[in-house]
Amino acid sequence: MNPNDFSAAKSGRLLNAPQGYLAFVPNSLPPPINIDMELALALSKADAALSELSGLGGQLPNPHLLISPYIRREAVLSSRIEGTKASLSDLLIDEIEDDNSKRSVNADIQEIRNYTYALEHGVTLLPELPLSLRLTREIHAKLMTGVRGDKATPGEFRRTQNWIGPAGSTPMTAAFVPPPVVEMHECLDEWEKFLHVHDVIPDLIQCAMMHIQFETIHPFLDGNGRVGRLLVTFFLLERKRLSQPLLYLSAFIDAHKNDYYDLLQRVRTHGDWIPWIRFFLQGVTETATAAGTQAKELHRLREQYRAQLRDKPNALVLIDNLFINPYMTIGRAAKILGKTHPTAKATITAMEEGKILREMTGRQWGRFYVCQPVLDALDKPFA
Repeated sequence: MNPNDFSAAKSGRLLNAPQGYLAFVPNSLPPPINIDMELALALSKADAALSELSGLGGQLPNPHLLISPYIRREAVLSSRIEGTKASLSDLLIDEIEDDNSKRSVNADIQEIRNYTYALEHGVTLLPELPLSLRLTREIHAKLMTGVRGDKATPGEFRRTQNWIGPAGSTPMTAAFVPPPVVEMHECLDEWEKFLHVHDVIPDLIQCAMMHIQFETIHPFLDGNGRVGRLLVTFFLLERKRLSQPLLYLSAFIDAHKNDYYDLLQRVRTHGDWIPWIRFFLQGVTETATAAGTQAKELHRLREQYRAQLRDKPNALVLIDNLFINPYMTIGRAAKILGKTHPTAKATITAMEEGKILREMTGRQWGRFYVCQPVLDALDKPFA
């Protein structure tokens, strides 16, 4: 790190490590900031969009039908930021493989699966365990066990120095070096106290600060980015700003990746908190609006299909499962229905004739079917 880049003592301090490199130790939160009219307007828009999404989540007749695919889409997008290549379709097809022995051992798929487990685990824990260092470690353990980063002590804060930089860099040459281990634990203790501050800072501004502080502390050897993005959703759920886990910023971050990293670094080097907070609020506004539109479209499709198949009870059962995973096989249909394969095949044929399902392999055996409108609604690119 170049010490001349760090010009704002209000963000933190540089520390000379005994090994000869510089490390950055952030100040405790909150920083001194002034909320001007531009920031107040951005906050107002983000609050309104988030409230509308939360209200929609509370009104959906079967919210679990939307939450499951949302979680998987977020798992794909958040993992993609870290370099995985698997798509949402890859994950969904892998999940419905009738023979578990044929399920993918692809490392990218496993990382995405782990992200799904971590997200679902955190949502389950929140009613009993507050957002805390303990919850953060639990999430990290679910995320990193059995994948490429599992040698990075899943569920444990690092015991050695890490750094951020291109392959082959060292703490001496890295673009950013987080606090050493002793200072890291001090920073984490202060960060946890900040999580429990209520009714002092607007929730979304506090969330923006919480997120960047975690990324700056970088307390794990691997997985910090994914855990940091999960913490945004958990924070908003704990504060009752979301009724269901329907908001994820990974799509926005992925679409503006360079801005995201530049703004994080500007907070550290120059104390430029306002541009970062505006960026975060813009992400909440755009993501909440897109998620609301997506939820309404999925709900519309469900009602359309249910009306279309109202006199076919077996097909009605499959409809709801298509919103959990829009891919279908005869084996999966038989298992869902608790019926024979011929009954499952007849049900799928009726849905093909209604143009709800489309066969996608062209084979006479091992056929896969997809509900394309549902998949399109789930996997719509972020504008």
